[in-house]
Amino acid sequence: MRRTRIFTAVLALAAGLPAGTPPALAASAPTATIAADTYSWKNARVDGGGFVPGIVFNRSEKNLAYARTDIGGAYRWAESSKTWTPLLDSVGWSDWGHTGVVSLASDSVDPNKVYAAVGTYTNSWDPGNGAVLRSGDRGASWQKTDLPFKLGGNMPGRGMGERLAVDPNRNSVLYLGAPSGKGLWRSTDSGASWSQVTDFPNVGTYVQDATDTSGYASDNQGIVWVTFDESTGSPGSSTRTVYVGVADKDNSVYRSTDAGATWSRLAGQPTGHLAHKGVLDAANGCLYLAYSDKGGPYDGGKGQLWRYTTKTGTWTNISPVAEADTYYGFSGLTVDRQHPGTVMATAYSSWWPDTQLFRSTDSGGTWTKAWDYTSYPSRSNRFTMDVSSSPWLTWGANPAPPEQTPKLGWMTESLEIDPFDSARMMYGTGATVYGTDNLTNWDSGSQFTIKPMARGLEETAVNDLASPPSGGAQLFSALGDIGGFRHTDLTTVPSLMYTSPNFTTSTSLDYAETDPGTVVRVGNLDSGPHVAFSTDNGANWFAGADPSGVSGGGTVAAASDGSRFVWSPAGTGVQYTTGFGTSWSASAGLPAGAIVESDRVDPKTFYGFKSGRFYVSSDGGATFTASAATGLPSGDSVRFKALPGTKGDIWLAGGASDGAYGLWHSTDGGAAFTKLATVDQADTIGFGKAATGASYQTLYTSAKIGGVRGIFRSTDKGASWTRVNDDAHQWGWTGAAITGDPRVYGRVYVSTNGRGIVYGDTAGSSDGGGTEPAPTGACTVTYRITNQWSGGFQADVQLANTGSTAWDGWSLGWSFGDGQEVTQLWNASYAQAGSGVTAANLAWNGRVAAGSSVSFGFTGSWSGSNGRPTAFKLGGQNCTVA
Repeated sequence: MRRTRIFTAVLALAAGLPAGTPPALAASAPTATIAADTYSWKNARVDGGGFVPGIVFNRSEKNLAYARTDIGGAYRWAESSKTWTPLLDSVGWSDWGHTGVVSLASDSVDPNKVYAAVGTYTNSWDPGNGAVLRSGDRGASWQKTDLPFKLGGNMPGRGMGERLAVDPNRNSVLYLGAPSGKGLWRSTDSGASWSQVTDFPNVGTYVQDATDTSGYASDNQGIVWVTFDESTGSPGSSTRTVYVGVADKDNSVYRSTDAGATWSRLAGQPTGHLAHKGVLDAANGCLYLAYSDKGGPYDGGKGQLWRYTTKTGTWTNISPVAEADTYYGFSGLTVDRQHPGTVMATAYSSWWPDTQLFRSTDSGGTWTKAWDYTSYPSRSNRFTMDVSSSPWLTWGANPAPPEQTPKLGWMTESLEIDPFDSARMMYGTGATVYGTDNLTNWDSGSQFTIKPMARGLEETAVNDLASPPSGGAQLFSALGDIGGFRHTDLTTVPSLMYTSPNFTTSTSLDYAETDPGTVVRVGNLDSGPHVAFSTDNGANWFAGADPSGVSGGGTVAAASDGSRFVWSPAGTGVQYTTGFGTSWSASAGLPAGAIVESDRVDPKTFYGFKSGRFYVSSDGGATFTASAATGLPSGDSVRFKALPGTKGDIWLAGGASDGAYGLWHSTDGGAAFTKLATVDQADTIGFGKAATGASYQTLYTSAKIGGVRGIFRSTDKGASWTRVNDDAHQWGWTGAAITGDPRVYGRVYVSTNGRGIVYGDTAGSSDGGGTEPAPTGACTVTYRITNQWSGGFQADVQLANTGSTAWDGWSLGWSFGDGQEVTQLWNASYAQAGSGVTAANLAWNGRVAAGSSVSFGFTGSWSGSNGRPTAFKLGGQNCTVA
């Protein structure tokens, strides 16, 4: 079930990065020397896992489609592989809010151009303003224009739209509908600059809940969609008729007939509802509107569908169900561009027994449903569902009729028929993207097949991660909204999330260090237990009993031998138990809400942290004593862990920019901590397999080191650090959890808030270390074209130090043989003179250890042919070309 997703950590985030994506970090002079390594990054596959409020097909190029998510960025469809390509992984830590996408627009005049309106919250939860991102290479790279107001990709009403639209005749003109009373905005220079349309008469009035003091539900949902009537313009001239949807139940649709110079309320329109969608069929002169009494995407109890005839001004109620019989609102409105009289819509807020899809082939005169009752509670479906590629979508449920599993979905605000293929449809739900390639079977009376179309679109919010040293599980995850998974193969979608019980959101998990078959997890559930145990490495689970007063998961720790557990739940104080939680006792000395962890050697030693104080228990969690340690972060934005194999070896990360912030280490069980001078800020800490020849496990952290934000690795107890991600792989906020892999050197698992579980493997070597051979200065270059389109391309370059001496700076040169020109380059500086290009290191990636590599990427232009360079030089030395 899809819920509102917000940060629960207290984030102290700095100002935004400079414009341009992937952005170049503006860093102060480094305070620590950091090296760089080249990693390959992938997702531990879940396929979906979050709400997809918008799907956008380009109207002039076949198979070009985009999807937007509420907190997890935007994606482009790759037809050849039937997968989605993430487009906003370059959004950095300080701009984390720009992973929320409130609207997308694909340019039908120039399909290379795509725009995204970004920003996650309009209240104080997101400290930064919104922005419009623009791309001339289908999202491979971006330029950014900051806006003087916030946008809300994860706010109420986010399923309405699209709020951002490109004039289909004069594509330098765009409109953006703003929330929060900020009105309608226009750009006349392809999104580079924006100004308010001051003559637009209505900024919106609808709020979900005016009493909400947080500002989340009480914000004015504003201007919610913009639709052009392309028939009222000609190529190169502005479209004259533009329709705009407003969150105002009495005045929901406005129109301009003079290219936006003046605006007026559309006469005769229905009132009492909000127009979630406004879709124009220019061929037949019909504007279709999907109405609901609420803003969605969760709520909506009544709805209507209407058709407005643009030539006569006639309004016709074409609702497929009488309003008195609706318990949902309508949305998901789409027109078949190959057969414009064919229209579809959804009952987006019908949670039970299922959502509903409606279809008309006569412009709304008559309708059929995707399913209907035969004799209640029995159902007859026009479709079959095949979720074999994402089997967890059954939720392991066995519901009573009329409910079925898997469901058609819920929160179905986005549904689109492919404008070039009447048989293909895609629609977003609260958990995935579904679709079909034989939709037209609906009209012939045979069943069409619905399947997940979500591979590559990873949208889970990650709360905790654990990689055990043995057993069948490679990774345990605690996720928002869908509980979490036991991954035995990172490249395969697990068959099911955790069940017995199935938490809505898992908040914390742990395994017994010396008995990894014993696993515990805690989480949130509307009714039922909040703690569960496994004795077979997470393959099967059983519920524990809740102490009195528990209202949420909190954090949990397992003794090193699995004999006991300490739990700090929401709603009551810290508890401990022996066995598997059939009864609990209150822990003394540790404040409620503390973060708890276990020593990984001594089964009776547990640790806690609360409000700047560190606590230790030596009696299995029965009593805790405050440590004398000082100088730790004063707040609760802290993560800490004890090192496996060594008693009392503790690492603590966290803090805030207005106080103590960084990484601390204790070797005496928390009695004293030493702050690492090499780390500016740190938010997570994790351990992985030691490098060859190293006596200490590898450290991983999401941190700021040497003035640079990134994911870092240390093989020498934090004395030196290697950045393992790059500017193209940042994923917004990564501050919830991190862990290495105790079985694979170099592998690191990174939490994101909406881009799923990301993991990286080093490209340097499989054994992770060794002694350095004599210096040779050798180098190898791998040049790879990752994307190509008419007139443009994207390439990645990997430069490997195959010698035995570290580089403290590098400059790589090559020549293009076909007249290509670099248009934008990231993770390096560059210069081009004629056909010759030189790329040089930045401040943070100049040091490249022997056996490691560094990568940069760029976009370029080409015509005629796009041959790869045949020779590369590092300084004056030729490199091997892989």
